[in-house]
Amino acid sequence: MNPSLSMRTLQDFVGKEIGVSAWEDMPQSRIDAFAECTGDRQWIHVDPERARKESPFGTTIAHGFLTLSTLAPNALELLVKPLEARQTINCGVENVRFISPVRVGARIRTRLSLQAVAQKGPGRHLVTLGSQVDIEGEDKPALTAQMIFMLNE
Repeated sequence: MNPSLSMRTLQDFVGKEIGVSAWEDMPQSRIDAFAECTGDRQWIHVDPERARKESPFGTTIAHGFLTLSTLAPNALELLVKPLEARQTINCGVENVRFISPVRVGARIRTRLSLQAVAQKGPGRHLVTLGSQVDIEGEDKPALTAQMIFMLNE
């Protein structure tokens, strides 16, 4: 993250990468916990033996929505905390594309770029972030998406 990024300088960062998160692990325990929370217990996610035999990936894979869910905490860490925003409202996620599966045991990280900033009143900024979740050692990302936040100073 660029140390000169602030609410005052936000507009200067449009079109630029603002940060990359640390690598995080995707163990089977995390996939299983997500399956339990959501009720999505499809075998390709939670049955390692069957996935080894029948899946085109040769192993279990993380749910796409589990991978997507990693964006919010990483945006908090890379954008919201450094800006010291008083309040942040998640307004949505657009143009989500699941590109490559995240295999069990993989490591992922989030890469954020600032796509747009629109003033929405005194001290209010509607921010559009380009986001990409990289998979360590792979050429293609797990996913890409645009996140939209309302930031209040």
